[in-house]
Amino acid sequence: MTTMFENELSQLEQENLLRHLVPISSSQGPRVTINGNDVILLCSNNYLGIAEHPALRQAAIAALERYGFGSGASRLVSGNMNLHEELETRIAAFKGTASAILFNSGHAANTGVIPAIAGEGDLVLSDRLNHASIIDGCRLSRARTLVYHHCDCDHLESLLKGHTVARRKLIVTDGVFSMDGDIAPLADLAGLAERYNAILMVDDAHGTGVLGEGGRGTAEHFGLAGRVHIQMGTLGKSLGSFGAYVAGDSDIIRHLQNAARSFVFSTSLPPAVCAASIAALDVLEREPWRRKKLGENRDRLVNGLAGLGIRTGNSRTPIIPVIAKDTPSALKASQDLLERGIFAPAIRPPSVPEGSSRIRATVMATHSSADIDSAIGAFGMLKDKGYF
Repeated sequence: MTTMFENELSQLEQENLLRHLVPISSSQGPRVTINGNDVILLCSNNYLGIAEHPALRQAAIAALERYGFGSGASRLVSGNMNLHEELETRIAAFKGTASAILFNSGHAANTGVIPAIAGEGDLVLSDRLNHASIIDGCRLSRARTLVYHHCDCDHLESLLKGHTVARRKLIVTDGVFSMDGDIAPLADLAGLAERYNAILMVDDAHGTGVLGEGGRGTAEHFGLAGRVHIQMGTLGKSLGSFGAYVAGDSDIIRHLQNAARSFVFSTSLPPAVCAASIAALDVLEREPWRRKKLGENRDRLVNGLAGLGIRTGNSRTPIIPVIAKDTPSALKASQDLLERGIFAPAIRPPSVPEGSSRIRATVMATHSSADIDSAIGAFGMLKDKGYF
């Protein structure tokens, strides 16, 4: 059996696309331990630095002592515990919706929600740079899926005009695009959804906790209360916990409870995870300094890179892409960064389009100014080597 995949693995290696796991032997702080070395973590989605917060640890420990670890079954059997419902109530209040539902991951949410909303005879319109889980959800739905140019509302409208015959229309987009750090034109998308009687769904995995005055995400950032029908987001990025949610009106959530296969047929999240997520929402609301510091760190790194002549595309968020000359250069850059005490792996196809391999740098609220300046200095050395 092992020889069956040798050719495929060899081909990936020849194309510089073979991936390897790097073990971290510490908590997910601004610095982590890799191979016994203390290095700056510059690739985590733990944007607010909440993952190692004492409040999350204490909430999880208390829940473990009361409930044990596993939930035992799916939510529709015996796995629906009071902490699941408490977290859903908190999320709905946080997002300003009538209701919410938990999923075990962002991938499970998108691959569960999209096929539950759209099927044969329906039309899905998806941004070209949407996350892989959205693409998978579109494929599973068996709806007709049309891909519009990235953040191009004129192209989207032309597709809506040319395909008026559909039982149901769904526009789906990332709120913050995970590889480029740019933000979807959500206000314009909401206008098109209203004009063409379409459902609007936003994947706010990288917007939750980051965008909006209260960190409530892309809809709050654009002032779109009540105009985004389905808001999906994760608990494992800015909120430092694990799992995902979908927030919307009561009918949509009740429908998902009955029709989203990744919800119906999955053992529910452990109660300790739910307790940690509730604590994370408390921290988010109680410590607004984290979002302010995140923005300051983001600007410090972007401005420092700009001073070196390194462009970061259309990024407006803590996701900062540094495009390499080619894939081998991206790999060499990540190796050199690690040797200089900075962990930021190369991102290569199929995670990004061909010809756009990169270092996807992400900052955290808990990075120090010295951490950011060390990263700027390291990128300057890499630029001198011709990697960018």
